[in-house]
Amino acid sequence: MTKGKLIIFSAPSGSGKTTIVHHLLKKNFNLEFSISATSRAPRHTETHGKDYYFLSNEEFKSSVANDEFLEWEEVYAGCCYGTLRSEVERITSQGKNVIFDVDVVGGSNIKQQFGDEALAIFVQAPSIEELEKRLVARSTDTPEVIQKRVDKAAYELTFREKFDKVIVNDDLEKAFAEAEATLEAFLK
Repeated sequence: MTKGKLIIFSAPSGSGKTTIVHHLLKKNFNLEFSISATSRAPRHTETHGKDYYFLSNEEFKSSVANDEFLEWEEVYAGCCYGTLRSEVERITSQGKNVIFDVDVVGGSNIKQQFGDEALAIFVQAPSIEELEKRLVARSTDTPEVIQKRVDKAAYELTFREKFDKVIVNDDLEKAFAEAEATLEAFLK
């Protein structure tokens, strides 16, 4: 059985990356979503092994020390997120392709480690102004959090060159088609 390949989606918050990933998971690309690990507590709607692998701070630190992560980051004090090597191995050993929905630092780190075995796609909104409008329209964040995400997006855009493909999501159907065509070419 051939091992699966890795498909990485990264983007500033509000670019539409998760929407595109969910769209692709419904298509016939033999994809399985890579579940990330986190040291934060589960929200009331989240399930261990489905939404995240929830680890205590001690378990997370131990996994880092044992080199069990492909990439990880302390997103804010005491709250870490990462991609477990065992998760990628579990999926690829079944011959399935792994799809990642990770931040731009994590995405570029995975791409660096796997080279041509991985396809790294960067999704961006047509402009920072449009990104801000989308974040406001979501109604999930306070104005302060939205401003932090917008400020961070400007920095994250500097990572574009580290990715194989940039999709400007100014029209969702067009972005879906572009993502599908990119996957088809990579998986041939």
